[in-house]
Amino acid sequence: MKTAIIIGASTGIGRATALALSGKYNSISITSFKHKEELLSLRDELMAKGCICYCETGDAGDMEFMEKFIQNTIDHLGSDIDLLINNAGLSYVGLINDMTAQDFDRTMKSNVYSVFNSCRLVVPHMIQHHKGHIINISSVWGNVGASCEVAYSASKGAVNSFSKALGKELAPSGITVNAIAFGAIDTSMNGHLSPEERQMLEDEIPAGRMAIPSEAADFIVHIAECGEYLNGQVITFDGAWQYVLFIKFYNSIGNFVQISIA
Repeated sequence: MKTAIIIGASTGIGRATALALSGKYNSISITSFKHKEELLSLRDELMAKGCICYCETGDAGDMEFMEKFIQNTIDHLGSDIDLLINNAGLSYVGLINDMTAQDFDRTMKSNVYSVFNSCRLVVPHMIQHHKGHIINISSVWGNVGASCEVAYSASKGAVNSFSKALGKELAPSGITVNAIAFGAIDTSMNGHLSPEERQMLEDEIPAGRMAIPSEAADFIVHIAECGEYLNGQVITFDGAWQYVLFIKFYNSIGNFVQISIA
């Protein structure tokens, strides 16, 4: 029996990943901070596919909740955990002048503390069984940064470094830790975009469109099935978008240098 835990599973990438795993994993534990009805609906769908499923809503950034959730998962599904996917996250879009300390803390708690909490609680069980895969869902903004998304970019940069470091730490125990830096995925996180903004974004992506959640989910499953040698990596999945962002950055630096020299 193979067991997976998905943090942030009720909608978007998390939901699609749970469904993609249902044909390969017998037991799946899912949680989300909000969207209780969607989470229960996903549980029912997974059980209809023959999975044993445990679900619970709560804040993955809160260690007290996570201790309860992981223990309940073990009580229901056992301690032999094959796969942990950290997908909890939120974004703050706005100028830093408009951001409060509470906004920053909330973003870091959701996006970074949730990763620490789940890994801290699950890793001892993976070490005991000398196996396991951890996949942390990140973003290209963690690689290059996004204007007006300082907190989100900082949090995903932290997830990237966390994944690299923990991969090195756990490799001798037969455990892999990788992050996937996604580009623009057509989920509710991009729901704030106007039709015009969405079109401008898609025109900027060399692939010509956003990815859909099922594509992201299929890639997550693919990484989960890779062997022990793929470890401590930040893998980009973005339709070649990041390279455009790098080019824009270097062009802007070049223009700045030219202006400074002039």
